[in-house]
Order: sequence, then structure tokens, then C-alpha cells
Amino acid sequence: MIVVRIDEATLGADGTTLYEDVGFLAGRGQHPIVVAPTPDAARAFVRTMNRSGDIAVGVCGADAGTIPAAGESIGSIQTRLLHTLVGAGYVPVIEPLAMGFSGSEVAVAADEVAGALACALSAKRALFFNDAGGVVDAQTQTIIDELTPAEALTLADDSTLPEALRAAIRAAALGVRGGVGAAQIFDGRIQHATIIELLTMRHLGTRVIGTVYIA
Repeated sequence: MIVVRIDEATLGADGTTLYEDVGFLAGRGQHPIVVAPTPDAARAFVRTMNRSGDIAVGVCGADAGTIPAAGESIGSIQTRLLHTLVGAGYVPVIEPLAMGFSGSEVAVAADEVAGALACALSAKRALFFNDAGGVVDAQTQTIIDELTPAEALTLADDSTLPEALRAAIRAAALGVRGGVGAAQIFDGRIQHATIIELLTMRHLGTRVIGTVYIA
């Protein structure tokens, strides 16, 4: 499975290929699961996606208890509904809402949701859209190609970086530490960005990966 945390910048971009790309990936057995930045964005994504093919299904935290709240954070993700939807060929589109103890909806950070879902599903990849395009090296002013989870978590504490980017970096790092194959932070507005990242040898933005190579 692939978890794709989309952002408002990509959703609002002229000529975005996001919907086409998600449909393409679903049709080729990549099993994408989309995490939207807000509930409204999730519902808009589902409506737009289903204009060309009825495969997108909106999911909130209360649905089958998928995302339980734990204080202001997320508890243990329940994956049964997501496995059922993906197995039937649908694309789950997740609203960043958790189910509180009393059944109320609790707003949670979309990046945290994406990272937690990716871990619970043992996703092979987690993609985080961010209009910064990746993590910029402060000295060279170029995009850092690759980070370890430890390096990424250090950068996530850097208050000079935009908060949205720090949240993506932290979620990517914790996801990889939790068993996700690799996480990527890049600009989703690039034409066919998800296809380039997943189905070609080219990598966009910054990759967080925990593989250790021994000579």
C-alpha cells in the first residue's frame, strides 16, 4: 500500500494531475490511500475523483473506529475497513478526524494521521506533499536528497523551518522508524509527481529511509 498525504497547494493547482495519477496507481495495484489536509478537502477530493470513476470513498476516524483519539493525538489505528476498501478496488480518502472517547470528532494533524496509517498498514511508501519541495540544506540552499530518521527528527525540531514542513519531516521520520519502507517529501504540484516517484527510477524532493548499508 501507498499512503499519500496531499496538500491544499496541489489541490488548488491549475492543471493538477493528482486525480489522474491516483486513478492510474489504483488501476495498477499500487493501492493508494489518500490523507487530505482537512475534512472539506477530503470531501472535495472524493467528489472530483468520482466524476471520472467511482473509486474514491471518504473515511473519517469514527468509521469502523479507524482512527481513535488518544488525548490530542492518535491511538491504535484500526485497519480492517481500509483493507476491505482497498481489496475491493476503492481508494480510501481519509479525513483528519479521530473518534473521541464519547464518540465526538477530534481534529488531528493530517501529517500525523498519514504517518500513523502508513505504520499500521506496513505501507511500502509514504508520500508527503509540501510546497517547499523537500528539505533545503541551510548551507548549500539545495534540496537534501536523503535523510535518516534520526537526521530528519533533528531537522523537525529546527524552528527556522516552516511548521508545515517540520510536521511532514517528523511524520516521515516516525513512519520509517515504525516500519514504512521509505517516505518522500516533495512538491505535489509537479506534473505526475506520484507516478514519477513510485514508478520510475527518479526521486523527487527529500527521501527519508532507514536502510543501513554494510560494506
